[in-house]
Amino acid sequence: MIRIGVPAAAVVCVAALAAARCGYTLVGKTSTLPPSIKVIRFETLANQTQRAGVEQRLSREIAKEFASRGHFSIQAQAEGANAVLSGAVTGFDLYAVAFSPQGIATQYQIRITARVSLKTLPDEKVLWENPGYTFRDNYSFGTTAASYVDRENEAIDRVAEKFAASLVSTILEGF
Repeated sequence: MIRIGVPAAAVVCVAALAAARCGYTLVGKTSTLPPSIKVIRFETLANQTQRAGVEQRLSREIAKEFASRGHFSIQAQAEGANAVLSGAVTGFDLYAVAFSPQGIATQYQIRITARVSLKTLPDEKVLWENPGYTFRDNYSFGTTAASYVDRENEAIDRVAEKFAASLVSTILEGF
């Protein structure tokens, strides 16, 4: 057993408190963007996939995610905005990865790829950019979906919120 005196214990406590404040924060609560960025212009992502409507669902969730962070407001017009977020959904894939003994797909992987950039306004200095941002997730489905298209719609609905949270965290935290 190691015994330390009161002064040494005080030093250990101060060091522990300093380490606790070493820059770590809760995920989703920080931003590496300049403090001047408060209003972001954002219109619906372009859709460069064969899957109709995927861009609208993803865009809606991205806007909600930015707004939920409390530091930003999102708007469609450029007037009054400090930055512009733009991009396109460039890939959407849904494929079976697990099957029941009867050969029915029970688990799918969804992969969404997007080209996204955040630039300052009016000078359009790039703050963050990724030409191939990719999000993947696996989902189990019941046998209630009537067709493959129904499964795609269900997958998009399930993944849109997670995609947006991941993308916004990546943008704000500079990863």
